[in-house]
Amino acid sequence: MIKILIADDHTIVREGLKQILAETSDIAVSGEASNGQDTLRKVRSHNYDIILLDISLPGISGLDVLKQIKSLKPDLPVLILSMYPEEQYAVRTLRAGASGYLTKESASVELIRAIREVARGKKYITMSLAEKIAVSWETKRDKPLHETLSDREYQVLCLIASGKTVKEISRLLSLSVKTVSTHRSRLLKKMDMRNSAQLTLYGIKHNLIE
Repeated sequence: MIKILIADDHTIVREGLKQILAETSDIAVSGEASNGQDTLRKVRSHNYDIILLDISLPGISGLDVLKQIKSLKPDLPVLILSMYPEEQYAVRTLRAGASGYLTKESASVELIRAIREVARGKKYITMSLAEKIAVSWETKRDKPLHETLSDREYQVLCLIASGKTVKEISRLLSLSVKTVSTHRSRLLKKMDMRNSAQLTLYGIKHNLIE
């Protein structure tokens, strides 16, 4: 039996995932978590075969949770489930140690197959993501500006490009307004841009918004 921990802050999403997995005889949901801190606490105190992790958790971000899980239990597979398209976070999460990346839109079709693949010690990526990874490797020498950003700077960039204000980003990421403003200043400097309008145009051009 494959024991799963579902980490997602939306009850309706967790219930939907449980309904999908209820159709199987070899997969069981052994735990649920609604934020990053609770996820890490359960990973420390329980044994799971796979963590199904939302990248947009409140408090500690999904990316940070992923990194801490891999530090605590390097061999524990983490399958990322995200509302964001592959262009935004897939390659970044795989580099951080994820065993696979699924969008919530495709979960109803691919989730069970992805879990079984990951449980066998394999990586699970869609064909379109495999193509993006190949292109990423081919163009590594001339990688786009957003790949030079830290994970937190990248999150701030995506949210700014999606039209969020500094205060809204502060609330979404559980950071102070001052900290968000610092990240914004740093990414503007790294990307040689002057304002949020330029960041938004960049985000649209590189498909970094929903």
